[in-house]
Amino acid sequence: RKMAKSEKSDKLVTSMNGSKDTTHVSFLCQECYQPLRIDTSLYSLDQELYKDLETSFPNLNSEEPIDNDCKGMEDIMKSSDVIRQIIQSKTSSGAGNGFALIGEAASGAKADNFSHRIKISAQLFDIMSGNTDIDHPLCEECTDSLLNKLDVQLHIAENELESYQDLLLTLQSQGEDEDPDLDEELRLLRLEEKELMEELANIEKEHKKLEDDKKEMLEEKERLTKEENKYWKEYSIHQQNLLNFEDEQNSVLNQLQYAQSQLDKLRKTNVFNSTFHIWHKGHFGTINNFRLGRLPSVPVEWNEINAAWGQTVLLLHSLAKKIGVKFKRYQLVPYGNHSYLECLDDKAKELPLYGSGGFRFFWDTKFDHAMVAFLDCLQQFKEEVEKGDSNFNLPYRMEKGKIYDSSENGVYSIRIQFNSEEHWTKALKYMLTNLKWGLAWVSSQFADKLT
Repeated sequence: RKMAKSEKSDKLVTSMNGSKDTTHVSFLCQECYQPLRIDTSLYSLDQELYKDLETSFPNLNSEEPIDNDCKGMEDIMKSSDVIRQIIQSKTSSGAGNGFALIGEAASGAKADNFSHRIKISAQLFDIMSGNTDIDHPLCEECTDSLLNKLDVQLHIAENELESYQDLLLTLQSQGEDEDPDLDEELRLLRLEEKELMEELANIEKEHKKLEDDKKEMLEEKERLTKEENKYWKEYSIHQQNLLNFEDEQNSVLNQLQYAQSQLDKLRKTNVFNSTFHIWHKGHFGTINNFRLGRLPSVPVEWNEINAAWGQTVLLLHSLAKKIGVKFKRYQLVPYGNHSYLECLDDKAKELPLYGSGGFRFFWDTKFDHAMVAFLDCLQQFKEEVEKGDSNFNLPYRMEKGKIYDSSENGVYSIRIQFNSEEHWTKALKYMLTNLKWGLAWVSSQFADKLT
């Protein structure tokens, strides 16, 4: 409580008159901090009375005698002629440091007497402050207020004492009446305590066992966690591999499906029709867009005519090979735009199915013989097909190098000599028509085998 107060709570204050020889010293109230006028009876305390007071307060037995405690202060007062202030330390428990003096240096008995009185008063206040919770000195009003508070506290303490005494009497009276029951209850409680202690010991054993089991389970959990992580890692790898395999399988299935669709498409495709497209363009019969024949108004180049004959020879050769026909008298030799026929009786003799035009060409009979021989081979193909299929028939009858048109009662020679270009071109057109019919029959008979 002393440490919480500010510096203005010092017990001594000084004031000076205008003269250097006059110094006034007074104490402050430790509650309201107003200056106090000390009763003169406090200055009459002698050394013996102070010792009696000191004996009544045991907390001060260790303090030094008053003369020794105040020796330093006297030296200060005697050695200086200026005003000085010594402030009491709030935490000090010694009586010698319990007050402060301010004054001028003096000499003689007057200064000693003044110093002695101040020391006695300050020491007395320190004794009172050190043995109570209240700092001294106090003014009269603060003292009265403090006494009122102490009276209230005393009244409260007396009431509490009375309540405690009544309670003690009540408990004592209850104890006398219930001693047998309490003894029995105490005995039962002790038995219960023993049982509970045994139960507690069993529980502790069980708890220890459970802790051991828990430790084992934690170790097992850690092991299982590692195995689980390992399993999930392997599972992820297998799952990834499975996805990759599924992707590959889907890719293969898609490829297989595409290949199957292409195969079905190829199976439905007529190879001969796709390879050899026979059609017409005006007065000309065409094979793979090559015109076969020529007209005065449309002089087709001989290179185109030769290419058309090459495709025609290749087609008849393929059809005959497909159904196993072996021609008599002639052998077809497909050779592009220089295709020809060989005479089986004289293999050294070749019949060319190509020409170059010009005056000499028209007087050369080999080209005419080659076309007549080709028409003979086509007639042999027809006869071979009719052996297996009596319903097979060509739209135009062929015989000895001529083609007959029954609808017009016309006869057209396939020779170019002594023949008009119009009749020759029409004969070639009818020949391609007969060849197309033969192609259609072969395709219908072998559609399931063509790939």
